[in-house]
Amino acid sequence: MDSLLLSRRDLDFLLHDWLGVSALTRRPRYADHDRDTFDAVLDLSEAIATRHFATHNKKNDAEEPHFDGERVHVIPEVKDALRVFAESGLTGAAMGCEIGGQQLPHVVANACIAFFQAANIGTTAYPLLTIGNANLLQAHGSKEQIDTFARPMVEGRFFGTMCLSEPQAGSSLADITTRAQPQGDGSYRLTGTKMWISGGDHELSENIVHLVLAKIPGGPPGVRGISLFIVPKYLVEPDGTPGARNDVVLAGLNHKMGYRGTTNTLLNFGEGKYTPGGAPGSVGYLVGEAHQGLTYMFHMMNEARIGVGQGATALGYTGYLHALDYARNRPQGRPLSGKDANAPQVPIIEHADVRRMLLAQKSYVEGALALILYCSRLLDEENTAEHEPERARARLLLDVLTPIAKSWPSQWCLAANDLAIQVHGGYGYTQEYNVEQFYRDNRLNPIHEGTHGIQGLDLLGRKVVMNGGAGLRALLGTLATTCARATEAGAEAAELATRLEQAATRVERTTAKLWSTGDPATALANASVYLEAVGHVVLAWIWLEQFLALGNATDDFHEGKRQAARYFFRVELPRTGPQFDLLDSLDSTTADCRPEWF
Repeated sequence: MDSLLLSRRDLDFLLHDWLGVSALTRRPRYADHDRDTFDAVLDLSEAIATRHFATHNKKNDAEEPHFDGERVHVIPEVKDALRVFAESGLTGAAMGCEIGGQQLPHVVANACIAFFQAANIGTTAYPLLTIGNANLLQAHGSKEQIDTFARPMVEGRFFGTMCLSEPQAGSSLADITTRAQPQGDGSYRLTGTKMWISGGDHELSENIVHLVLAKIPGGPPGVRGISLFIVPKYLVEPDGTPGARNDVVLAGLNHKMGYRGTTNTLLNFGEGKYTPGGAPGSVGYLVGEAHQGLTYMFHMMNEARIGVGQGATALGYTGYLHALDYARNRPQGRPLSGKDANAPQVPIIEHADVRRMLLAQKSYVEGALALILYCSRLLDEENTAEHEPERARARLLLDVLTPIAKSWPSQWCLAANDLAIQVHGGYGYTQEYNVEQFYRDNRLNPIHEGTHGIQGLDLLGRKVVMNGGAGLRALLGTLATTCARATEAGAEAAELATRLEQAATRVERTTAKLWSTGDPATALANASVYLEAVGHVVLAWIWLEQFLALGNATDDFHEGKRQAARYFFRVELPRTGPQFDLLDSLDSTTADCRPEWF
């Protein structure tokens, strides 16, 4: 039986037929690898995800972590699964050998992680946060910090978190009030409260390494005064073992509609329950330079945004495969042309409207997976391309695509989960079928790591206009290159290219129109609409790229891909026309609406 997590055939197509990841092995960083090692680690990931993660997904959801006032209780299967994950070396899959990593390309490592996100997003959140934490420290921490905190995370002994939001300051980080008081020994004492901290407390690892945003007294106001600190749950002894308890106190757990297997916490720093060294406050260590904390944290935040998009994709993808399996095996009704009431029922996949829902899901989830892997490939280009212009182009394009890679899958793969429930009919919203949980888990992703509104502001307000519009030019130039190849290929590919060229022209003109007023408030009033429209254009480009990579093969897999591309161009891309019309009109309906009118 084929996996209901992800399609390995699709992954192989995307990685090898389209992205050509084996070519990366010609670069020094990946020279010890070949296709066989890539395939082996994918096989291993699928096997572990299937045997150790998927098997407790529903239990993880039904028996969510609980706090008894002293400690957090998590079902034992979670710790067992995370032990297997760490022992496999997957925590450091894309990290360098010098820290104990496997030094795999990011595109291959992320394809591996997608299996775990599809199998059990709640359990997978712990290593994903840990990976992002360790990557940030490797980029911005001192050698001592890397050895003390990052290396044990790669080994699976320590886990990590990111602590940004506060009860009074969710996304408005300028308003955080957590303070860090410098000490004579070079450390700091932190006091404050952090909210919505995933993985913030548990007993799944020897230690938890919190990366905490705080302000040093006397620093600049707003975000310019934010610094970044390492605050471990337990202080670390000289030999690397956990020592005294730091003053990081769990105030309570948040209970969410999805990701219920991941502890989500309210943490008090410096509450006074523990006083290491007899001084008030939790012990913290400054990362890098003071007042540069938000810049450093964006290293983890941007990685997390791609990770959220990938998690949304994986949940949408496994939901689609479950719906497909159900539709193939559930008999109900007869063909519209059938007249014999005594004739046997047919599988519901024989009904046109069910195929419509399946085709929509296929276009969303396979398109989203391709986008995420393309972004991962850009990260490999940024880090390992031979020439600086190639690295700079990859960096610029990845910056532009990041808000889309976060938000588009979070919106449309959630829509795929909605359709998966619909395919199941009345069974779909019962707890006996998995698609109900997939939807609840995925509903969190439009909020995780910045809402659609924040991503829209980032795309329109920063990314497409940065460096004099260099970001937009990089994106449109990439689309134009694909269209030129498709035009040269002729036939149906050229027809799709014409449609994409028209849509790309609208992106360029609408962006210019929005900024022509010189009024940012007017330009950004409909930033979320802009994000949705441009996102759909980008996914049309992704589908044209896949269409070209199919070549002349005519088996069921390739024909199914072609049909999904046709669906996206014929049904989805035209949605952007009215959206661009609205944007071009500089509509102010929402901006003009006064709070008292509601």
